[in-house]
Amino acid sequence: MTETDARTAWRTYAVGGLPPLLETALSCFVEHGYHGTTIRTVASRAGLSVPGLYHHYASKQALLVAIVSHAMDELWRRSTAALEEAGDDVRRRLDLLVECLVLFHAHRRDLAFIASSEIRSLTGEARTTYIAARDRQQRLMDRVIEDGVARRVFTTPYPREAARAVVTMCTGVSQWYRAEGEHTPQALAERYRAMVRMTVGAS
Repeated sequence: MTETDARTAWRTYAVGGLPPLLETALSCFVEHGYHGTTIRTVASRAGLSVPGLYHHYASKQALLVAIVSHAMDELWRRSTAALEEAGDDVRRRLDLLVECLVLFHAHRRDLAFIASSEIRSLTGEARTTYIAARDRQQRLMDRVIEDGVARRVFTTPYPREAARAVVTMCTGVSQWYRAEGEHTPQALAERYRAMVRMTVGAS
């Protein structure tokens, strides 16, 4: 892989992305919800005994924590790679970060949906860690839009609120996107890039 290929790999998605046992747990959580899923159900679908599953993960909470951690780590890696590709051009930084968010929430729809919707099921330190990762991710968009306003490239008088609105719009893709629908993830990302430019008042 060339240096350019490595830098742009954030757009590329393989099928799945999680270890098989976590993929099985994710499917169960999507189908039944976290609280509606039993360890026995996950073990059965994974072809394991309950003790066999506990050998890998100590509890259902541990499965959820691993899934959520994977989601936030992958999104962070892809987002920082997108910004690295964009360089110092603030318009391009906005475009590529929006593209990254939309692609992730379309290609990793189930993963992103559970990571967002089941925050209520995380407990203790796991919840604190997730919120910190989510806030760190949000600050990427905050900084891009604030920088664009400071450079007088974006004209929104509400940069912080605009940043939150943009991230909410992009992450919401996981709630409704379907691969068999009207748009490919890339086509959808292009539309979102255009809408976001209007939102921030890009000159």
